[in-house]
Amino acid sequence: MARVALLFCILLALAKAEEPIEFYATHLDSNLTGLHATGDVLVLYGDYYLSANEALYNRTSNTLELFGNIVAMQGSEYFAMGDYVLLDVPNKQRIFSPFFMLDRHTNVWMSSLRSGARDKNFTIRKGMVSGCDPNDPLWVLYFSSADFNSDTRWMNVYNAYLKLYGIPVFYFPYFGYSLDNRRRSGLLVPSFGISSTEGFFIEQPMYLALDPSWDIELKPQIRTERGEGVYGRLRFVDSNVSKGAINVGYFQEKSSYANAFDLANQNHYGFDLDYMNTEVLQRWLALDLVGQSGLYADISWMNDIDYINLASNDAVNFATSNQVLSRVNLFYNEEDVYYGMNFRYYLDLNKKSNADTLQNLPILRYHRYINTFLDEHLYYTFNTRVNNLYRESGVKAVEGDVDLPVTVQGSIFDDYLLLSYSARFNGKYITFSGEPPPSNVISKGQYNTGLFGRLYHALNAGTQMTKGFEGFSHTVGLDATYTKAGIDDSTGYYEDKKEICSRSDASSNPECDFYTISDIQESLDLKFSQFFMNDDGEQLLFHRVTQRLSFDKLQDQLSELENEVDWRILPHLTLYSDIFYNYQRNLLSKMLSAVRYDDQGFGIGITDLYEDIVGEEGTEYVNYMTLDAEYRYNDHYRYFGRYAYDLEASVKKLAEIGFSYTKRCWEFGMRYVENNRPILTQNEASSVFDRYVYFTIKLRPIGGTEVNYKLSDRLDGS
Repeated sequence: MARVALLFCILLALAKAEEPIEFYATHLDSNLTGLHATGDVLVLYGDYYLSANEALYNRTSNTLELFGNIVAMQGSEYFAMGDYVLLDVPNKQRIFSPFFMLDRHTNVWMSSLRSGARDKNFTIRKGMVSGCDPNDPLWVLYFSSADFNSDTRWMNVYNAYLKLYGIPVFYFPYFGYSLDNRRRSGLLVPSFGISSTEGFFIEQPMYLALDPSWDIELKPQIRTERGEGVYGRLRFVDSNVSKGAINVGYFQEKSSYANAFDLANQNHYGFDLDYMNTEVLQRWLALDLVGQSGLYADISWMNDIDYINLASNDAVNFATSNQVLSRVNLFYNEEDVYYGMNFRYYLDLNKKSNADTLQNLPILRYHRYINTFLDEHLYYTFNTRVNNLYRESGVKAVEGDVDLPVTVQGSIFDDYLLLSYSARFNGKYITFSGEPPPSNVISKGQYNTGLFGRLYHALNAGTQMTKGFEGFSHTVGLDATYTKAGIDDSTGYYEDKKEICSRSDASSNPECDFYTISDIQESLDLKFSQFFMNDDGEQLLFHRVTQRLSFDKLQDQLSELENEVDWRILPHLTLYSDIFYNYQRNLLSKMLSAVRYDDQGFGIGITDLYEDIVGEEGTEYVNYMTLDAEYRYNDHYRYFGRYAYDLEASVKKLAEIGFSYTKRCWEFGMRYVENNRPILTQNEASSVFDRYVYFTIKLRPIGGTEVNYKLSDRLDGS
């Protein structure tokens, strides 16, 4: 609808008559009082021109009348205006009867019996608007009156009703929309829904564009049987190198609903902050720096998981995890060095309190980029890190880490074989504060200040060869790395916890929360990889096999064998597989498999994740399958579905099936969704199984809405 405004601008410009008006016609009669043109009349004004069957111009009153098949154009733009136009230049009045307009870019047309204007304000009586074929429109919006201002370019429509296939379906007392792409305050597309447990749902978003550098979107919602709430989003641009957004939300449950589902909280609230600044030190501290600085923030906090679930009425946007990570990264980068400060805050929504959760507040980093010596045969880099491991309740720690790898490399056999030797020094220091909780039975002296130092060695040999064939090329890579443990020395905490925290089940032991040392084994890592590429550079096959051999008598000699394959079997069929084989247990311990077929009309994909995990309480199994499919019958009809199932727990996680019908001027869709979403109850984390039916209607290009019906809610397993 944006180019509707151009038509009014043409007529407004003609009314001002600041430039001469030129007439061309087959027959042209002119005298002192007026001008009469007939036969292929063309009126030129600036870069605009009007055509008509007949034109009358009165020099005395300075009025212009056009008759029959009136068309206004600017360049290649086309607007049909009807049979009669009167332009009263001195009084700045215009009359069009009847009025018809077609926007060739959006295919939206407007028609009315009569339209008039004074100065910058236009009025339209008894009209209609649609984006469909004017000869047989699928939908039409009829209105009793409308007004338009050429400065604000805003159209107001009154007493409008929508007809689909000639059937009235909706009445709008008022409907307003913009005729250009400027940001404006106003109402956005609403959402409706109905649920057997939550009642009727309505959300009416409001958009506030009060300043060029920021705007606000408010989304108040009502769930008649559950409660009320409001979510808001503030977007801002505070400089040409920085921008951000703040989301906040609050929802209050009715007591009856909170009690029925045993919810841990009757009120759900939280906030999110996203911010980016690519010259933060230069702008905030006015520093004249030659390097690059940056600040990236992604911060989230909420009192429980339903803050996310209630932000949208679409099951696709519901939370699938109870873990939330907030991050802030501040860095300064030069050609040779990198300085960084990272904050990590972990929020476990399965807990009622995260006072005992370890946080990284902050991590300080220094990195020296690779330097070369001896004609680029000697390389070294340097890394150091200080990590403040903080929590409100319990033991806290500050850990320092230094890492210095030095590598010597060269090639032999005409560069077919690349050899390298690396010596790597790693040192750690840790100090503690705070006291363990009374429930944690730990003897005195267990959290002593610790020192650790290690020097180990690695020898690598590798080669990569490529050969071309007719229609494709083949690349093979072989790589072997021998690692030899050198000198290890530790005191305090690192010495006290070495035996306990080096075991495979150490992650569940609170005494090992601060133990970040992995044993260096004498081992040989072997890797084979190959690529097949066609002449267009597209990958046909990727294959990788890795195997570790350990020379430590206390460890298994052969670790798990990994075999990864990514194969485009046919132009539209691909296979991906990543398999881990455990020699000691003589079984496949982990397997990720995916098959996908996709062409212009049909697509289907199946993914399965299987994992066999040995823990303290025995063997745990993970077996999770997802399936998605899409069928595009033609340019108008599309059918789709998704399915996710936990095979080990015998629990359906997600199911969806639906269709959409799309034409030039409208879109209609329906989908049925089942979703298993997490919630926090009074006693523990649980889940709710929801069933939804969604109806989507879009009237292009005006907009649309989605209507939702939730069939049921129940606690999973009840």
